[in-house]
Amino acid sequence: MSALPKLAFIGVGNMGNPMAMNLVKAGYSVNVFDIDPAKTSHLQQAGAHVASSLQAAVTDVGVVMVSLPGPTQVAQVMLGDEGMLNMLGQGTTVIDTTTSSVALIQQLVASAEKNGVHYLEAPVTNAVDFATLGRLSIFVGGSLTAFETHKPIFEVIGEKIFHVGKAGNGATVKLLTNLLWFVSAATIGEALMLGAKADIPLNTVWEAIKSSAGNSWVAEHDVPSIFAGHYDPSFSLALCCKDLGLINDIAHSQGYQLPMGSHVLALFEKAQAVYGPQAAELHVVKLLEDQVGHYLRTEPV
Repeated sequence: MSALPKLAFIGVGNMGNPMAMNLVKAGYSVNVFDIDPAKTSHLQQAGAHVASSLQAAVTDVGVVMVSLPGPTQVAQVMLGDEGMLNMLGQGTTVIDTTTSSVALIQQLVASAEKNGVHYLEAPVTNAVDFATLGRLSIFVGGSLTAFETHKPIFEVIGEKIFHVGKAGNGATVKLLTNLLWFVSAATIGEALMLGAKADIPLNTVWEAIKSSAGNSWVAEHDVPSIFAGHYDPSFSLALCCKDLGLINDIAHSQGYQLPMGSHVLALFEKAQAVYGPQAAELHVVKLLEDQVGHYLRTEPV
């Protein structure tokens, strides 16, 4: 059995942290780096090496994994004379799990190839709890050969792994799934409110939804955070608006507009304006609660 490649993991926030932890637990030697050192402490306790700089993290590794908030941060880290792509040795593979833009990914692939570096985009989905369990779904765009070579890494962090073709297709698939997520998030509160105002117990409404053609990931996974009143702080309104902007950008680049995509972006932007960019994603439901003056709780607030 061949030796496991030495890894670097750049960005160990909400999603990157459990992915890096699972790789450490699987026996990989992992250098971790984040601009917030507090995020690395328990990874160090688990056996990861905390690098003092980006350069130190990526020196003499075979694979660099990246998990950052969005394309702005990815461009800052990757590109330019002091960007990461200029630090890597030939034959290194970058696996970027960030939800990014198609145009930036294509630029990064071209820059990486000039330096003899392989670049796989691999955006992930299914939230923090599935990241912790190693059960993410992963959409990989780029070289099929590089994908097959590094499939054991994907199998540590994910359960359902798709090679979706050329670079940029991973972002497209991830973002179209996010479109469905955010549309569901924007409408689940409306469905619950209709039942609540008819004096049907909320748990009954919820069970009915899950047993119907109207079921969804949001219904299965996110409704408890509405009932609890914390609205799922693991994902911010700022990230929702970022992703919805990218979703609409893809359609514009393809020559058309998304009626639902545009409407849902406007709704999330309104929630962000009211509650702030760091408010939890399901504050889009709180907009309706505040409007109606009725709060969707299974216990008194």
